Amino acid sequence: MSTTADAMRSAEAHSAHNYHPLPVVVASAEGAWMTDIEGRRFLDMLAGYSALNFGHGNRRLIDAAKAQLERVTLTSRAFQHDRFADFCTELAALCGKEMVLPMNTGAEAVETAVKTARKWGYEVKGVPDGHAKIVVAADNFHGRTTTIVSFSTDHEARDHFGPYTPGFEIVPYGDLTALAAAVTTNTVAVLLEPIQGEAGVLVPPAGYLQGVRKLTRERNVLFMADEIQSGLGRTGKTFACEHEDVVPDVYVLGKALGGGVVPVSAVVADRDVLGVFRPGEHGSTFGGNPLACAVALEVIAMLRGGEYQQRAAELGDHLHRELSVLVGGGAVTAVRGRGLWAGVDIAPGHGTGREVSERLMERGVLVKDTHGATIRIAPPLVISKEDLDWGLDQLRAVLAG
Repeated sequence: MSTTADAMRSAEAHSAHNYHPLPVVVASAEGAWMTDIEGRRFLDMLAGYSALNFGHGNRRLIDAAKAQLERVTLTSRAFQHDRFADFCTELAALCGKEMVLPMNTGAEAVETAVKTARKWGYEVKGVPDGHAKIVVAADNFHGRTTTIVSFSTDHEARDHFGPYTPGFEIVPYGDLTALAAAVTTNTVAVLLEPIQGEAGVLVPPAGYLQGVRKLTRERNVLFMADEIQSGLGRTGKTFACEHEDVVPDVYVLGKALGGGVVPVSAVVADRDVLGVFRPGEHGSTFGGNPLACAVALEVIAMLRGGEYQQRAAELGDHLHRELSVLVGGGAVTAVRGRGLWAGVDIAPGHGTGREVSERLMERGVLVKDTHGATIRIAPPLVISKEDLDWGLDQLRAVLAG
């Protein structure tokens, strides 16, 4: 396609309209920068919703993928391959757990966590078959399968996709009293995002995750943390739960685990939880394939040193200091987040989140809107301070215009 308009028209004509992308058609990318088909450069301040934590074209990850491409890319789980054991061992160690169940996408990992919790509830806790309940939070985003949208409160994601899957209880996010009231003898798990991403980068009240951990232990209920967006360095820690010194029973991982190269997701837990599965009860043709394992092993190695987490913490402090100055100036009503992750609420009269995103695009910065008045900022962890400051300058200019 010779122009952005041509490419956008072709996509509009021949693809389902399940996304509303900005009019940018990317042709190449490196680090925190992307170049479109017309040669224009854009600073990526979204990072694929955390899938690109390590930036575009990260040389370590590309080299790991290239080396594996020359050897073997897929065996299916009908056979074993020589990267699988190392992947499971290293990811379990990173999480401080004993077992790994690999899948591909984040939604698949959440579905796997739901099945895990139910099976654990029936076979370990002793809940009567068919009566398991999982408590979730309002405004959650865990994916878009029919089961997952059954416990969504987002009408765009949920409406007209029923009948819906039963077995879920929805409570307000951050409300320990409501959570405690919702947990019954048939509750098998509490599934939460430690920070709600799609909702606008909502950070729960201090002590909330510790309260969830205490409650779930007391009630013999699994605490399942969906760290698909918040995990693997994004918030300045390996996992967002670490900010409250909390270790859940189950980690649900994805996005950055594949390094922005291949889809990789996983459920990670101890043997008393994941050990409920037996051959034939769950699986995936591509889950844990050699290429995925090779890339994910390099991701784990990169995280093990802690430099990416430290970088996210330091640049994140700078990001939030700069954004906080905007609050009260008339254009921004609130800023939330942790590490290199922020939700910025735009004041009425200064444009919708979409309009602000479009104006930033015109100045060479790419972000994403959510829930009407909010923009999300989540650059790759490899972004330089100079580039981050340049992006923030563009935001100030847009809000001042």
